[in-house]
Amino acid sequence: MARGGGGNRGGSNSNGGNRFASLDGSNRPVLEDPNNPFHMSNSHHPGLNLVLHPLIGGNYNSWSRAITMALTTKNKLSFVDGTFSEISPDDELYAFWYGCNSMVMSWFLHAVSKEIADSIMYINNAVDVWNDLHD
Repeated sequence: MARGGGGNRGGSNSNGGNRFASLDGSNRPVLEDPNNPFHMSNSHHPGLNLVLHPLIGGNYNSWSRAITMALTTKNKLSFVDGTFSEISPDDELYAFWYGCNSMVMSWFLHAVSKEIADSIMYINNAVDVWNDLHD
């Protein structure tokens, strides 16, 4: 289960306890449910530029607002705001979490200057990258 709470975001739902079932109660697998934070559509790819202007330092406030809006539209804000943080590698949903976390981290690398990207490249968790960029 995800640390930091998050209700249904951790994969549990009202569908008979089946953590791989859809959040909306249908029989769609978790990867096909656009309401599930683990869902990734064809528009989710590592080279995606989510913001028009990369973070260069002095533009943090406007960059933060733009990236927050973009992550919200992709249903991935919960990976950086602490709502849905890292789960145990023993968890059956870990592979889904790891893939989404890696995708969000790749989006960060494309949304910041080269110098900033070099400084966050080896941070392993999107929430930690987010917090580092804020500090």
